[in-house]
Amino acid sequence: MLTATLGPAERSSALARMAEQELDVLVVGAGVVGAGTALDAATRGLATGIVEARDWASGTSSRSSKLIHGGLRYLEMLDFALVREALKERGLLLQRLAPHLVKPVPFLYPLQHRLWERFYAGAGVTLYDTMALSSGYGRGLPHHRHLSRKSALRVAPCLRKEALVGALQYYDAQMDDARYTMTLVRTASAYGALAANRARVIGFLREGERVVGARVEDVEAGGVYEVRARQIVNATGVWTDDTQALIGERGQFHVRASKGIHLVVPKDRIHSATGLILRTEKSVLFVIPWGRHWIVGTTDTDWSLDKSHPAASSADIDYLLEHVNSVLAVPLTRDDVEGVYAGLRPLLAGESEATSQLSREHTVAHPVPGLVVVAGGKYTTYRVMAKDAVDAAVHGLAHRVAECVTEEIPLAGAEGYHALWNARARIAARTGLHVARIEHLLNRYGSLCEELLQLIEDDPSLGRPLAGADDYLRAEVVYAASHEGARHLDDVLTRRTRISIETFDRGTLSAREAAELMAPVLGWDKEQVEKEVEHYEKRVEAERESQRQPDDQTADAARLGAPDIVPL
Repeated sequence: MLTATLGPAERSSALARMAEQELDVLVVGAGVVGAGTALDAATRGLATGIVEARDWASGTSSRSSKLIHGGLRYLEMLDFALVREALKERGLLLQRLAPHLVKPVPFLYPLQHRLWERFYAGAGVTLYDTMALSSGYGRGLPHHRHLSRKSALRVAPCLRKEALVGALQYYDAQMDDARYTMTLVRTASAYGALAANRARVIGFLREGERVVGARVEDVEAGGVYEVRARQIVNATGVWTDDTQALIGERGQFHVRASKGIHLVVPKDRIHSATGLILRTEKSVLFVIPWGRHWIVGTTDTDWSLDKSHPAASSADIDYLLEHVNSVLAVPLTRDDVEGVYAGLRPLLAGESEATSQLSREHTVAHPVPGLVVVAGGKYTTYRVMAKDAVDAAVHGLAHRVAECVTEEIPLAGAEGYHALWNARARIAARTGLHVARIEHLLNRYGSLCEELLQLIEDDPSLGRPLAGADDYLRAEVVYAASHEGARHLDDVLTRRTRISIETFDRGTLSAREAAELMAPVLGWDKEQVEKEVEHYEKRVEAERESQRQPDDQTADAARLGAPDIVPL
């Protein structure tokens, strides 16, 4: 079974080893593209390192709509190549690379016009399904179907009768984006990549015009490491221009940030057996099943303020509620909103004034010798972006390098997942956990769940639910710190779990118990536990305050009221 541990000792060792040897490839940024690039490079046999200034996926890659999809709306833009590419990747992830993390999800598209819309939308969804099948990876998802109004209301009773004359139902896929990215890093580590989070690049090393390495600051323990590498890949998403500025060179393109916000509401507030996709005046709106919740999103607005913590304003929340309520028989109110999160799409600038029209296709450039920049794209096609980035990097290496093999490399936890899923009732009987708990673990960790079950066997108290967040076991908090690179309370409550958006208290009721579980693993004393809890509570209050503000400027100012780094 493929596994790798990203604990405190492994992080310290990775930083030290990066400084001791010359790497073939150093990846800067551990969002999904950076993590995918590290895996691609490592599986080609290259000496690889990856550093991230904050936590794995702490930027855009933990704040998406959590969909793996072909991009149905790109068909309307006639971007057939992008859709075909994305549908192939969707099938690969579902069937081969990450069946434990990527799952099918149905969507209902309400029709409002009797003849032409059914023909028009039906033709688009037919083409979508046909392109998926022609990619060779279309198995596993049901074909779309046409529904009458009566049939549509049977699967989605939440809809107002007058909001539709019929519907189409089709399938895409979803995942937990932050967990997926972290699993990519773990997989890369298992194949030899050196990985360190809370390690910020503060400058580049130059020899003449060539970039030969980076100066990396250990944000946790202090100190600066000089990491030499034959090629560096800048995969920093919306921070691409900032990272480029460190070498004092003008970039060949610019990345523009578009803000998208999402609401999380309880499952019982929207009575439906399927997700929904609705047209808006600018783009589309999704209502996505998410465990015991729904995710409603997204907006699409230009953003030029703080990139680390994009803020959702009261106007953003009202926009989503207004649009989703236009079709719901029982409207949602502010009181129904459990969680809110905002993310920034990294769009290539210069193609259109409207951010929703900017291309989601990616670009790879070699602005100076020794440095490759990859930007743009969408979550679903991260593997293709990573391949293109490494292909560009290997041109700068003196020796011949193997071709990309990530199409054949299952992620950590995928191997044996189906067999364990089939045996879940037996595992439940063996461990004393309810079968629903085993299913939960399998769909978050795959076959790596055996490592969590071992923790629970060694300490049965870890098999209890976490206070204030019944969906998660105490063992998951310990495991996040010992195996998944979680360095702070925020990492666990926001990204390793989704407690920060899945509970009305935003995780404040779970904070102290979670911090106390992390303490022995990370060597925290009582004072540090208090700092972690206080920092998290301030972060939650700052986010709540930002969501009461009328616009982006006031929301951003309110969100910046909480400190970004927890001192050790």
